[in-house]
Amino acid sequence: MNLKQKAPLVVGIGLALTGLASEPVLGQTPAVEEFVIIGSRDDARQLAGSGTVIGSEQINNEIATDINQLLKTVPGIYIREEEGLGLRPNIGIRGATSERSSRITLMEDGVMMAPAPYSAPAAYYFPTMQRQSAVEVLKGAPLLRHGPQTTGGVVNLVSTPVPQDRQGKLRVMSDQRGLTDVHGWFGGTADQFNFLLETVQRHGEGFKDIDRSGGEGELAIEDYVMKLGWQSDTAQMPQRLQLKAQYSEENSEETYLGLTDSDFSRDANRRYALSAPDEMTNRHSSLQLTYQVELTDSLTATAIAYDNRFKRDWFKLSGGGSLISAANAGDAEAQAILNGELDILGLDYKHNNRSYFSRGVELNLGYSLGAHDLELGVRSHEDEVDRFQPVEHFDQLDGRLVFDEVLLPGSSDNRVGSSDATSLWLMDSWQASDALRVTAALRYEDVDSREVRFSDTNRTVTSRVTPSDSREWLPGLSFTYDLGDSWQLLAGAHRGFSPLGAGAADNEEPETSNNYEAGMRYRGNTWFVETIGFYSDFSDKSENCSVASPCSNGADIGTYTTGEATIAGFEWQASALLQWGRVMLPVDFTYTWTDAEISRDNPVTGVQEGDLLKDVPEHIYSLRAGFELDNGFNNYLIVKYMDEQCAQVACNRVTGDLQETQDLLVLDWIGRYAFNENVDLFFKMENLFDEQEIVSRNPDGARPNKPRTASLGMEVRF
Repeated sequence: MNLKQKAPLVVGIGLALTGLASEPVLGQTPAVEEFVIIGSRDDARQLAGSGTVIGSEQINNEIATDINQLLKTVPGIYIREEEGLGLRPNIGIRGATSERSSRITLMEDGVMMAPAPYSAPAAYYFPTMQRQSAVEVLKGAPLLRHGPQTTGGVVNLVSTPVPQDRQGKLRVMSDQRGLTDVHGWFGGTADQFNFLLETVQRHGEGFKDIDRSGGEGELAIEDYVMKLGWQSDTAQMPQRLQLKAQYSEENSEETYLGLTDSDFSRDANRRYALSAPDEMTNRHSSLQLTYQVELTDSLTATAIAYDNRFKRDWFKLSGGGSLISAANAGDAEAQAILNGELDILGLDYKHNNRSYFSRGVELNLGYSLGAHDLELGVRSHEDEVDRFQPVEHFDQLDGRLVFDEVLLPGSSDNRVGSSDATSLWLMDSWQASDALRVTAALRYEDVDSREVRFSDTNRTVTSRVTPSDSREWLPGLSFTYDLGDSWQLLAGAHRGFSPLGAGAADNEEPETSNNYEAGMRYRGNTWFVETIGFYSDFSDKSENCSVASPCSNGADIGTYTTGEATIAGFEWQASALLQWGRVMLPVDFTYTWTDAEISRDNPVTGVQEGDLLKDVPEHIYSLRAGFELDNGFNNYLIVKYMDEQCAQVACNRVTGDLQETQDLLVLDWIGRYAFNENVDLFFKMENLFDEQEIVSRNPDGARPNKPRTASLGMEVRF
């Protein structure tokens, strides 16, 4: 049995690290297996858990450049937008809230991609969406195969696969404001060797007008990927080796400063001149070496070594949120400062300068033993975040910013956090009968973290050392039961865990939870329907505090523990592939209802039973509908609705609406025309009705979604 024949058996139960991607990039046959955790859309619909696969066809049809917009069509996911371009997503899943995606496990090709997944999991880096061929979302007990975040779910991005035949693709598109995207790749296979070269280039303007500057916030991204692979040609012990190298640069004139509510209502796309100097610059590089060998017909070993490095400096105004809050409360002087009409001395612009590394080695053994498919694995990992963040003082004089001085960082801005973690997992998928399949999972996380703060810039004097450690056993059990050919029951339970991160206080405990799900599926010739209820019970629900996502107590560093909480809800999705004469009509509908609240009074923090948690909307809908003609002219409509959500815990007990976002309904339309078998022309209209609402109040004020935006482009395959 070769590797490709064996992969669907393992991937189909949602436990494998590697398997054959069943939905390759359009027009491309993969030369080797891609690093998937579910597989295909059909595999997701048979999981002993719950999951979704956004395949290459949907990504290509929707001309996706923003991960937020893709994930809004996935049930059980909560998105809090920030800058409207999807550069730094805030993704939550079920019981894991969306604080810079720090409560979920983010991966690319099966490897954790957060800059420092244990020490500082906030996702200030996110891979370029254009170079992804699939997005997988895994929830329920099977997610214990991955970690460290095991409460809500896993998002795995599957990069462009190496093609079997020598071929390539070039796609160019530009929007009405001049933001241009270029994506190209070329690769192929010769004898036992294969390769892929790929790049994404994004250059242009944003959509916000900066007061008195004439600028709109420029964006420049360069992303490069190289894959080199080797496969044995012997049937006795099939094996393969692949090296993936990636490098990217970003320069984006993005800010944390939002708007007051009154200014937002007049012009949602305004930016105050105070934010004109704000700019993010970053560099990211990664190496991933994977070796897989089929030792016997029933035993496969996979080893992965990875090294990720990220360096960034987000130079931006500090303390702008206090001006926004004061102006919202009616402070005329604060509003005048924002407008540039009143002089002010000593504005702080901080170099949020940080460097990260994340590296490790992972070994996974897959063994087929009769009715059991077993996995045993271990990962040794270390990561670090190094902060050295000086502040520049500016004065606002006559509406202009005038440089004053540089202040060297104090201990809170001069610190290093690090973590060493060992993870073990054991998975058993047992075909107990023709109808019953049971999946048992056990994960162990051993985490030692440490933060060191320095009193001097030479780092010769230590002001504080904060060690912390966590040891957690995380069991899970799930099953599917077939009620005939079309109906299937599923249920599962697992223990959730979220590490504290470097710098946690001695008296803090990691967030843990008991998570349950149960549901039913129907699979027919043209219809698929799934309903799943979920429930998470937290003993110590907590928030990760950062400037990007301040905690409900106002802290922008550390952790804020609110106490006992429950998150309950259900997900419903239906898909159909209908035909009307010579027209194909694919339709997908999803709905998520969630109730997320404090379940017990906490006299320490002041939260009360019934207080709503932050960043969890009650209702989310999405509808995708296609109109595909046999002459090559296809049209797609995507409708997305998201309810308002709390910007801080207990917003339901606060008078007024300044502590919550606004609900939003957006419709996108894409038209594609196949000019010939190698060339497609396309037109995309995002936010067709130009609906803009307050989609976030963090960080520092009201923030809008992207306005109506038209894009035109061409794709060439060769």
